This record gives sequence, structure tokens and C-alpha cells, in this order.
Amino acid sequence: MNKALIALALGGLAIGMTEFTMMGILPDIAKDLRIDIPTASNLIALYALGVVVGAPTLVAFTSQYSPQRVLLFLMLLFFVFNGIFAIAPNKILLLTSRFIAGLPHGAFFGVGSVVAARLVKPGKEAQAISMMFTGMTIANLAGVPLGTYVGHHYSWRITYGVISLLGLVTFLAIYFWMPKMEANQDGNIRKQIGYFGRWDAWLMVAVIAIGTGGLFAWISYIAPLVTFVSKLDADRVPIIMVLIGLGMFFGNIVGGKLSDTISPSKAAILSFSAMSICLVVVFFTAHITALAYPMAFITGMISFSIGSPLQMMLINNAKGAETFAAAGGQASFNIGNTLGAYLGAIPISLGYAYNYPSLIGVVMAATGAVLAYTFWVKVVRAKMNV
Repeated sequence: MNKALIALALGGLAIGMTEFTMMGILPDIAKDLRIDIPTASNLIALYALGVVVGAPTLVAFTSQYSPQRVLLFLMLLFFVFNGIFAIAPNKILLLTSRFIAGLPHGAFFGVGSVVAARLVKPGKEAQAISMMFTGMTIANLAGVPLGTYVGHHYSWRITYGVISLLGLVTFLAIYFWMPKMEANQDGNIRKQIGYFGRWDAWLMVAVIAIGTGGLFAWISYIAPLVTFVSKLDADRVPIIMVLIGLGMFFGNIVGGKLSDTISPSKAAILSFSAMSICLVVVFFTAHITALAYPMAFITGMISFSIGSPLQMMLINNAKGAETFAAAGGQASFNIGNTLGAYLGAIPISLGYAYNYPSLIGVVMAATGAVLAYTFWVKVVRAKMNV
């Protein structure tokens, strides 16, 4: 196996843990800091804001440097500020370090996606990118449950100290295993930013932000869904999370193979369509306790099969600005995170049960499929016919 891809996967593992572990230990952080949970949730919002801000800006201003140097810089930033977050003595430093720790997220996956595609033979690019995202799926499968356990039973600071060290391990892996590549000589700031002066770039933003919001409308409320609707005991929620992570792991692999086989755009249309159907099934079967387990796995698998196709759509459509486009995709993904959770909360606030956010997810995923089809017709097929 290519060691450079393993280095990228390690980065995915570290980033996945720093983003998603926060959701499991938020009550512990709130208790330790003597603040309420809504106030502590600002740590989630600040990280997402860091991703949105950092993805385009860091990529644009590092485009003249070699990919290895950029990845090393990003993981150094990750290591330092997650470490500061773990030992921060006051709220201001805690909030500031959390925001800065989010800056490398989108840029790492943007640069990493382009590097992964360059490391393999033509026709295997999406599978290489899925290898990088395997790190994030392993984070959801094992890292996040373990980090949540340590944070709950010992200290959340230990959890984030370990996450910081994972960033250092990734830094060393990139230093020793990543081959030296020439910087993109055409990758100047003006050309990178110019990508978002095109209408089809904004269509891709809509595809990702709205379509992937379907996943977050469901997973943001997974704990109350399985406890209040499916009637599982609260101590079964970690099992559900592991099953979701396991599904994401396999879905990521399937998405990569599907993208290389039938084209990224067609794979995206198929994945979003399957996601909307799956969420319909979740809505109607959530009250059946025994189905909570298989549906957690299936929904996780189908939902995460979309990752590699979307990254390849971005890269293929942004000649000369591939890294910037891929990083912008990560920012769009985090917009989908916020949008899905926000819209999913509306039926709950109106007094409906916790399976109703899944219907919001159905609409968002179906819209993503329609937008992906529009992209295929107006952009992909149009270029083929030229």
C-alpha cells in the first residue's frame, strides 16, 4: 500500500476525531468550564467557521508552495492549536484555539485530494481519494467512541491532547513518506480565486451544501431518535454510533469504486437518490426497535458513499484551481453540516417526533440529486459535446 496515502489517511483520522468527538463530550466540557451546553456548543460552531474560512484562504495563499510543504504546515497548525485547546486555562484562549484548529481542515482535504489523485494511475483517482477519507471513517468507527469514553470518564483535555499528538504523528508521516512534488506553477491566487467567478462552481457549492445536509439532518439527532422513537436504552447509543461509523467506512470505499466505474457525476446522482430513499425508510421504520441497528449501518454507508464522487467532480471541473475547488468543497460540506442541523431542528421545535428531521433530510438529499443531475447535463455532457 502507498505510504503517502497512509499519511493522508492519518490526517483524516486526526481531523475526524477533532471535529466529531466534540459532539460526544460537550456536556463534560460544559461541566468542567461551568457553562451551559448551548454556550459550550459555540465550540462546534467556531470549528465549522474555521473550516469555512480556512479552506479557501489557506489554499489560495499557499498555492505557490509544494504540496508536501503545505501539508506539513497545515498539520503543524493542527498539532499546535489542538494542543493549546487541550491546556487552555481560560475561555478566550479556548475559543480562539478551537477556531484556529479548524482552519487546516478544509485545506488539508483540498490539497490531499489533489495529491492522492496524482499518486495513482489514471482511472484510480477516486479510490485514492477514498483512501484518504478512510481515516475520517475510522475516526467515526473507533476514534470518536474511544475519545468520548476517555473524555467522559477521565478528562476531555486528555482526549484533545491525544488528538493533538495524532497531528504530530501525521506531520512526521508526511515528512518521511510523502514524495516531493512540484508546486502548481499556474496556481496563483488570482487564478485560484477566479474559480468562484464561474456559475458552475456555485452550482457545485449548492450540490454539496444542500445534498450533504440530508446526512446531517439525520445524524445530528441520532441519539434522541434511537432513544425516544426507537426506544433503545441510552447505553446503546455508542453501539449505534459504531454501526454508523462502520457503514461510513464501507460506504467510502463503495463511493470511490463507483465513481471510477460509472463517472463521478453519475455516482453522485445515484448516492443522493439512494440517501433520500433510505431516509424515507428511516422515517417510517424508526419506531421498530430491532431495525434501529441495521438502518444505522445502511444509512451511514449510503450517506458516506457521496464523498469521493463529489471531490472528483470538483477536481475534474476546476482545471488550474483543483486544490482551491476541493478545499471549497470541504467548506461547503460544513455549510451542509450547519444547514442540515438547523433545518432538522424546525420540526422538533414545532413539537414533532425525532424521526421528522429525516424528512427534512429526504428533501435535501433529493434536491442534491436534482442539482447533481443538472451539473451532469449542463456541465459534463456539454463539455463532452463540444
